Amino acid sequence: MTENNTIYVVEDNETMRLGIMESLRREKYQVIDFDNAPAALEKFRQKPAPIVIADLKMEPMDGLELLNHIKNMAPNTQVLMISAYGSVEVAVQAMQNGAADFLTKPFSPEELRLRVKNLVERIKQNKKIETLEEQNLLLQQDLGMHFRELIGHSKPMQEVFAVIEKVAKEETSILIKGESGTGKELVARAIHTRSPRKDKPFIRVNCGALNENLLESELFGHEKGAFTGAIKQKKGRFELAHEGTLFLDEIGDISPAMQIKLLRVLQEKEFERVGGEETLRVDVRIISATNQNLEQLMEVGKFREDLYYRLSVIPVKLPSLRERKEDIPLLANHFLKKFERESRKVNFQIDPAGIELLKQYPWPGNIRELENLIERLVVISPQPVISAELIGRHVGKTVTHFATLENLPLEDALYQFEKNLIQQALKDSGGIKNKAAKRLGLKTSTLYYKMEKFGLLK
Repeated sequence: MTENNTIYVVEDNETMRLGIMESLRREKYQVIDFDNAPAALEKFRQKPAPIVIADLKMEPMDGLELLNHIKNMAPNTQVLMISAYGSVEVAVQAMQNGAADFLTKPFSPEELRLRVKNLVERIKQNKKIETLEEQNLLLQQDLGMHFRELIGHSKPMQEVFAVIEKVAKEETSILIKGESGTGKELVARAIHTRSPRKDKPFIRVNCGALNENLLESELFGHEKGAFTGAIKQKKGRFELAHEGTLFLDEIGDISPAMQIKLLRVLQEKEFERVGGEETLRVDVRIISATNQNLEQLMEVGKFREDLYYRLSVIPVKLPSLRERKEDIPLLANHFLKKFERESRKVNFQIDPAGIELLKQYPWPGNIRELENLIERLVVISPQPVISAELIGRHVGKTVTHFATLENLPLEDALYQFEKNLIQQALKDSGGIKNKAAKRLGLKTSTLYYKMEKFGLLK
């Protein structure tokens, strides 16, 4: 359970309220009941509860108004709305306003307890993420770092943080290796921020995005008239980065001719602009990055050994997301908060079963792919709790069997299995809702509520 196992039950029907209390007390929950919303709200102001079960239709304050007050005071409180009336639209409105779940009367004690247990698991997941965030911040502070975009508490990331702290104050060249999307530029910026050059420019060049001629002009600048279109003198990135840091991204993509020119600058610390004769001297620290295997490129003659050893005095290896899966909940929650702010939505959470799916996915695009997925989910999710089913559709994994969720608590696996039964019934009934409801032994209105919850309404 949680540190506080209190549940507030707000229901004006005495028989229903007593039934809910009895069902939950059998599971050792501490239940406090109220027959009206204002009384519950007054108590909540004094002592918030982690879970609130509230009827939708009440006087003088209805469940939706109570929900809004609760979420404003305690966004992490899980609210389960119940109603014998309403409609699909009302259920959707409750979910959009921050309700964690919606249950239609009449319901069995078993179904109620299952829903509450899922809310308990969600609270545990949220607490775990909060703890990881605190530990991550403490780790960065211990290392003297204040670069919040670098997120991770896994052992591979702790090693990266430690390397950053060691190399930041040095003047040697650094080569950051890692797959695309692992955050190589973030590491480069973190090194610059911790270095004695932190108050000087940090200049980035994507070497893979420019052809040889454009890259030469971009790095070294050019004089007026040096080539068609050169209507005025232009300073290159080396000049702009003077006394600061130059970050050469995708360094493995530069041509052999450009490798020679770059090597000369690194050795002599001087160069000429394209079309110019004046020799310019610069004081620049070089940080480069690549997603390629430069050692293999050297073996086939596509990358110069002398340049490689100039660039990689200190190599830094970034782990892929597959190698640091324990950081996925932390990263997902970070992006969730980011896109909440940008989309002006609130109280978004990821279902615990959804977190497990994220941890199972191989992430070929690494952190960048995870960030893009979370942004998409925030936009398209019909409710603040992002379901495992919705995540499964977007990472190419469909929840079709218990084995998919073998590491989840039994209650979560059962919950997913209920989704599968509904999907199968709809398929067997040709999408006809009343036939599917009859096959499942449900009221058609109950089926609609469940379909909305599981993200099955098209």
